[in-house]
Amino acid sequence: MIAEENISNKTIQQELGKPVITISNLCKSFVTNHVLKDFNLSLHKGENVVVLGRSGSGKSVLIKCIIGLLNPDKGTIEMFGKNIPELDHEELDRIRVKVGFLFQSNALYDSMTVKENLEFPLRRHWFETTQQKVDEMVMEALENVGLTHTINMMPEELSGGMRKRIALARTLILKPEIILYDEPTTGLDPITGKEISELMVEVQKKYQTSSLIISHDMNCVRLTADKIVVLIDGKCYAQGTFVELKKTQDPRVKQFFE
Repeated sequence: MIAEENISNKTIQQELGKPVITISNLCKSFVTNHVLKDFNLSLHKGENVVVLGRSGSGKSVLIKCIIGLLNPDKGTIEMFGKNIPELDHEELDRIRVKVGFLFQSNALYDSMTVKENLEFPLRRHWFETTQQKVDEMVMEALENVGLTHTINMMPEELSGGMRKRIALARTLILKPEIILYDEPTTGLDPITGKEISELMVEVQKKYQTSSLIISHDMNCVRLTADKIVVLIDGKCYAQGTFVELKKTQDPRVKQFFE
């Protein structure tokens, strides 16, 4: 059984493409609070990487630097061969079309129907197409999350799990190459959280997306992660698979798996 797992892991590694995100020596401080200190990370095509860390460890700062909402003090964030901190607004917008972001709060517009929420990113990025094509894209996105029947519903009519699925559908509608998940299962009950985690894996397999997942939900981490990066003291303190890190005797890593 172990030999078969090793062969499988080796095959997966061989199929992974070049890195779509490479973070090198990233530093970010707020006055005397040194949040990120020489942080390094790589995300390959078709790979799910989970960043695991305690509250206040810098996970949110990291993801904001990646999407260009914060400028790092030092280091590089290469995405599709471009260094994000060096890009102007127009160049950032072109990159962001290829990147989906699933907000922790879902960020659905309460005054819009599900259909209108899904159409919004198409209009935001001036996606030129016919209304028929837009309708087809909306239905495909809803089919991906199993919620076609909610198309004319308002967000307030949806359960927490349904809102999370609709937010994911909106993220998928532009067929992003990279998806950034910010605590995707926070606030959900264990069963719904498991369903969302399984859906994230389905999306990865169907579209070969590369995903960076910020999470402290160990069930989500176990189900979704191809690789885990442990963020401690602003650095990539340890990395490996769930099984590898669960076996570690390092108390600073072991605390997450107890």
